Amino acid sequence: MNNLQQPNTDKAVVKNAVTQVPAAPSSAAKAYFESTLSFETDCWDVNDAMQSDNAGFVLLDVRSPEAYAAGHVPGAINLPVGKLIKRKLAPWPEDTLIVTYCAGPHCNGATKGAIKLAGLNRPCKIMIGGITGWIDEGFKLSIAN
Repeated sequence: MNNLQQPNTDKAVVKNAVTQVPAAPSSAAKAYFESTLSFETDCWDVNDAMQSDNAGFVLLDVRSPEAYAAGHVPGAINLPVGKLIKRKLAPWPEDTLIVTYCAGPHCNGATKGAIKLAGLNRPCKIMIGGITGWIDEGFKLSIAN
């Protein structure tokens, strides 16, 4: 038996945890998924942008200094969530996009960082996947000396 599911051509409604709540109408789903791109970016797009002379954003690693030293995205600046205050952001113009990341999908540090940044009226996004996603894409980490 192969792992691919064949389409259900039976008109009977299948009830399970996936189908219990119906999918949103296509127009609502399209609007929702488009809106997520205003809040997040992915590792591939960050890596691609970081290859240029001007990425157009600042990349913040919001993990601990120890985690940052053990391995971080090249070009990222370490500013843990607890240190995200207006004074620490002063080096960048207020309209600078700031992208946060943390350890990975199991960590909400990037989200907590984005919440703090938004509360300081800073444009922000999270890099979904964090370090785990970065490594999964095959990208290298920088190690602090």
